[in-house]
Amino acid sequence: MTQLPIAAFIAAARSGRLISFPTDTVPALAARPDQASQIFAAKQRQPDKPLILMGASPEALWPYVRGNEQETRQWQQMAADYWPGALTLVLPACDRVPPAMNPLNPDSIGIRVPNSKVAQMILQQTGPLATTSINRSGQPALTNVQDINQHFPEVFTPLANLWPEPQSSDPLPSTVTKWTGQGWEVLRQGAVQI
Repeated sequence: MTQLPIAAFIAAARSGRLISFPTDTVPALAARPDQASQIFAAKQRQPDKPLILMGASPEALWPYVRGNEQETRQWQQMAADYWPGALTLVLPACDRVPPAMNPLNPDSIGIRVPNSKVAQMILQQTGPLATTSINRSGQPALTNVQDINQHFPEVFTPLANLWPEPQSSDPLPSTVTKWTGQGWEVLRQGAVQI
């Protein structure tokens, strides 16, 4: 059984194992950033689809990006307007980000703070994690813990009482917007309208 009490679940995440937990969009498949290659392997995902770094707060994520003072102010304003929430900001990465997070473009990283108390509680204890939706590449995202445990038996999940009731409609993924150096470019329209 891959479902664990929360303390054992956090310990598994910290030790570098693959985990899944609910977020404000679809459930995440996650690992420590230095273990990001495990996510690509589990999903059978192509390296041209980068992972995002999810954190419990903006302050946990800013150390992973690099920009000048003016850019940083604009990024922080965008974060203040939309976080926590379903918005991923793609920003220039600093050298703290393992290249495995974005194999074809290690100079950039997507970051997000989910609007989910469960996700934030987990991320406060693990630190920022490499994340994506939990599904085989090209398949629909799995949305409940039973399906996740069935399709990904190697992935640890917290006990079912931490999972919200499944939504009746398909949850939208996060909106992804990239910093161009001059402003923002929406790469994927999702749950948040920019």
